[in-house]
Amino acid sequence: MVRWRPNAQSRLAQAALDLYEEQGFENTTVAEIAARAGLTERTFFRHFADKREVLFAGGEFQESIIAGVTGAPESASPIEAATAGLDAAGALLEDRHEFAIRRQRVIAASPDLREREVMKLAAVATALAGALRTRGVAEPAATLTGEVAMSVFRNAFERWVDQASAGDLRELIRESLNELRTLAGS
Repeated sequence: MVRWRPNAQSRLAQAALDLYEEQGFENTTVAEIAARAGLTERTFFRHFADKREVLFAGGEFQESIIAGVTGAPESASPIEAATAGLDAAGALLEDRHEFAIRRQRVIAASPDLREREVMKLAAVATALAGALRTRGVAEPAATLTGEVAMSVFRNAFERWVDQASAGDLRELIRESLNELRTLAGS
């Protein structure tokens, strides 16, 4: 085993995704993931709490949304600030299209992983609402905006991973938001 090779976390994630696709999430062990990546189980646990977190270790995803919300102009409405957050997340994910497609297939094949994804997105919606409250948005508007924004994101993301070509996730986010505005105006 070669020691001190760079990018241990990304190698573990790639190895895990390959194994999840080959033999299923439930049938894959941490030992197999570490071995495929040329690393030890101990190294795996330095980067991920468990084998599910390989698919959900999206701290930077949530951070990008919060940064977009907090960086929006003071004059931005709650939905405009939330949209700035979604745009930042879209920019973050834009070059990860192939990984996102594969990840989504693995999640779709497992009821436990689908439930975990719903929980993770709910946590992001809660954090987004918190960022809006910090901007001075009162309740229930902050919570409602956070939940709606994540629904918009989920809709756009699902369409994005269903596309064969990368497309523009941020454009799909804007399209989903415009569809929502059209519905709200009717």
